[in-house]
Amino acid sequence: MEKLMETGTTTVAITLKDAVIMATERRVTMEHFIAHKDGQKLFQIDTYAGMTIAGLVGDAQVLVRYMKAELELYRMQRKINIPISAAATLLSNILNQTKFYPYMVQILIGGVDSKPHIFSVDAAGGSVEDIFVSTGSGSPFVYGVLESMYNKDMTVDEGVDLVIKGISAAKSRDSASGGMIDVAVITKDKGYVQLEESDVLSRIKKLKLNL
Repeated sequence: MEKLMETGTTTVAITLKDAVIMATERRVTMEHFIAHKDGQKLFQIDTYAGMTIAGLVGDAQVLVRYMKAELELYRMQRKINIPISAAATLLSNILNQTKFYPYMVQILIGGVDSKPHIFSVDAAGGSVEDIFVSTGSGSPFVYGVLESMYNKDMTVDEGVDLVIKGISAAKSRDSASGGMIDVAVITKDKGYVQLEESDVLSRIKKLKLNL
């Protein structure tokens, strides 16, 4: 199961003082076959929350739909957004209840309530909060970038450039990661905002990275 979960994806999320930045690439693989070059792996699930997916596409897409529905119901019933830790706990409980017939996924939940949060949630329902995290087959290359360059006091612009550098490093060395990079910034002021593709391409050019 672990080998399957780590095949064919690179996702990353980082926390800053007042923001969460999440990013993925778009290549979808079936072992050594590139099944799709433009797959979506980054999703908005609430006003101030996002989610990245790694693993089996069907399993992950079902969980995205579950989370969007549950978080919308929470907001409608209570007139407030769900705390990010509660959203991660909800997903953790869903996965734990099915661990004997598991969803083959690894998920990142990120967002802002009173402060920025990122949670990594595995197929058995384990949920771990961290200041930065990466999943998928390209994650070792991303961690190499994050460990040497991450600073919690960096600006949002610097953080966006950092996650783009991390994903680009993975794409350069991991054959299962490739294509365009999707990036979202989540803040208390603006909520979940996904960067335009033209903005990402401009940053890639400015950083002198290969697409």
